[in-house]
Amino acid sequence: MSVILTDDDRKQLQVAKNLLENPGLAAKVTSFIGVPIEKGLDLLPKNWNKKIGEVTQVALLKASDAAIFTMQDIPGEASSNIWHKLGAAVSGGVGGFFGIAALAVELPISTSIMLRSIADIARNEGESISAIDTKLACLEVFALGGRSEADDGTESGYYAVRAALAKSVADASEFIVGKTLTDESAPLLIKFIAKVAERFGIQITEKAAAQAIPALGAVSGAIINTIFIDHFQDMARGHFLVRKLERKYSKEVVEQLYAQLPRLG
Repeated sequence: MSVILTDDDRKQLQVAKNLLENPGLAAKVTSFIGVPIEKGLDLLPKNWNKKIGEVTQVALLKASDAAIFTMQDIPGEASSNIWHKLGAAVSGGVGGFFGIAALAVELPISTSIMLRSIADIARNEGESISAIDTKLACLEVFALGGRSEADDGTESGYYAVRAALAKSVADASEFIVGKTLTDESAPLLIKFIAKVAERFGIQITEKAAAQAIPALGAVSGAIINTIFIDHFQDMARGHFLVRKLERKYSKEVVEQLYAQLPRLG
């Protein structure tokens, strides 16, 4: 017997797909600054691509250790998106003032703020943030970048990204039961973080490229960070809407309908 979603749940799934598939961070930043991100990419240091992986992975590890555990586990509680955006804007303003050199210091702070905001959204959508599965799902959001014109849909679509991370998520979840989330002796968790960092690093590079464009400065650094956290709040809202529907109908049912829905925008 086929399972049919209610009209309201179908609308929620469409909202989720609209958030998850449109558009990528680069498009949002370009729309704001009026200059293609590519111009900023040319201004980044030559060794940037090698360095970004290390900076991003460290930021995710530090953020995962600090961001979630101070929150009360009250599923359904309203999320505080505005306060988290304000915190991200302040850290972005500092980073923008000091330029690219400050990114290694600023990124763990802004990533922690974003991860806390993501966990806040997860809790609002009925997740228990004390559950290992939810904590890993929060980190998973950083791998969800939306789409750009250069993306291959078979590799960058929402469910494709989740499928690519699935084994790492399962391994990390099994390994860290009863351990702290960033136990340095947990190689399976580090492997999961590294996989997320690969995709998150793309967004970090786009952010850094925007901040590298001359004359943007500290004020624009704050605004770019606001766009940055707003983007991942959208990814989180879509991700946890989908997970909520999966808990109600099953992953297979929701994934099948998700694929059939139009990609709007």
